[in-house]
Amino acid sequence: EDINCHAFPEPEKQQSWEIITDELKDILKKYSLDFSKEQMKIFNDPIHGHIALHPLLVKITDTPQFQRLRHIKQLGGKYLVYPGASHNRFEHSLGVAYLAGCLVKILHDNQPELKITKQDFLCVQIAGLCHDLGHGPFSHVFDGLVIPKAKTMKQIRGLYDDIPEKWKHEQMSVLMFDDIVKSLKTENENMLKEHGLDEKDVKFIEELIEGAKDSVAEWTYEGRAEDKSFLYEIVANKQNGIDVDKWDYFARDCHHLGIRNSFDHQRLLKFARVCEVNGRNHICFRDKEADNVYDMFRTRYTLHRQAYQHKICNIIEEMFAEVLVLADRDLHEEKPEDMLKISEAIKTAEEYSKLTDEIFEQISSSTATNLQESRNILNKIVRRKLPKFVGEARLTEKNMSKKIQEILMKSWKAAVQKYKPTDPTVSLNAEELPFYLVDLDHGMKDKNPIESVYFYSKRNPNQASTIKDYQLSSFLPKKFNEELVRVYYRRTDDQTVEDKMEEKKKVEEAEKCFQIWCKDNFEPCV
Repeated sequence: EDINCHAFPEPEKQQSWEIITDELKDILKKYSLDFSKEQMKIFNDPIHGHIALHPLLVKITDTPQFQRLRHIKQLGGKYLVYPGASHNRFEHSLGVAYLAGCLVKILHDNQPELKITKQDFLCVQIAGLCHDLGHGPFSHVFDGLVIPKAKTMKQIRGLYDDIPEKWKHEQMSVLMFDDIVKSLKTENENMLKEHGLDEKDVKFIEELIEGAKDSVAEWTYEGRAEDKSFLYEIVANKQNGIDVDKWDYFARDCHHLGIRNSFDHQRLLKFARVCEVNGRNHICFRDKEADNVYDMFRTRYTLHRQAYQHKICNIIEEMFAEVLVLADRDLHEEKPEDMLKISEAIKTAEEYSKLTDEIFEQISSSTATNLQESRNILNKIVRRKLPKFVGEARLTEKNMSKKIQEILMKSWKAAVQKYKPTDPTVSLNAEELPFYLVDLDHGMKDKNPIESVYFYSKRNPNQASTIKDYQLSSFLPKKFNEELVRVYYRRTDDQTVEDKMEEKKKVEEAEKCFQIWCKDNFEPCV
């Protein structure tokens, strides 16, 4: 039946209209991403140009925990090989926050049915901003080399080992973010509330930093319901590795390294869309963008091959890791006072905040007897007295299991002992010729990463699936990972002219020994 508006008295009509208007305003406010009334701050970034950040993000950047990132190099010791690569985690974090906002806004504008709110937008941007708060000195040198070495040393020396089995910087990022939230609440208890956020949103940000495992059949995350699972793929994508963190560091690292970046993240942004696949919402891309997506994974491989795993970069970073392990007081029963808190600093955000790249300057300028060995190694790095590169070989598929790798390591030592130098004045020692294994892949070990990406077509924009083989270029590789064996010669200290001559002979003999060993174990040898 038609409702007769004239049946209601005029004051009641007015009141009803005001209630409806207020409700509409609340809905618009909740689902609009218009921050025009906020005092946005503009940053001039060399990669993304002028980027605007929300006042709450600016508050976070203006904390000691975040400013610490100005003193942590994005690429660790790579600047000693690539002079331009001295950029820091600070600017990368700003870039990730910006790109996270761009991706959320495109999804919000193109698909209103996703019901992305202002709170969702802010949370994803904050997660992008804070995802790397937990990095230690020289970034991945700390969690990739120092902490595992410290854990091994504790076990060898029979010391109490309280280092988690697989400690990663993301765990520390969550602790550091919690610390920032506490410090902001100390200044203003309603800081989050004023921007429409609550404790559930804090939990959501922490989950975004760590990333959601797609293999989980049942949705166990507390920050958002399963219908917003796609938001968990923006900052740290555990489904297929396509996330804004990579988009920023590919562009930024290539810029500073002087390596060409063939991947176009701006184009991929335009073709991002959320589709339901196997009962869960995922970020998908247009089928015609498959080659651009592959370029992204190939760029990752190229960066690792040319820069991140560069033969000289790697050995320099091994030396930096040794500096920190030798200076770590927690690896000694008596914990000497003139040594430094390093591995034990991961226990609290307060101690960890003090740990930056400046620790190397601290060691270098120290006069402590217990830090002498560390100072000597730093002096070698400064004076370019590095181990000499002997050779490199690619492992074949039959050599790639861990058991075979251990056998190869033993066989190398045996080959050195067995080798008869062509120069009778030279003798080789396996301890002087360390053996390293290097993993290179496209992001998913030996799998083709494209197989984990969902694509939609122009005709069916709401249906997505993995790409078919016949839709991909026939020039794609058949193998998506490789492992390298590298051998170096460890130089002796304070060399005389005679020592240098002997070293040259040793390196030549080591190269010959390596070539023979390669032929016996795998072909070809590089």
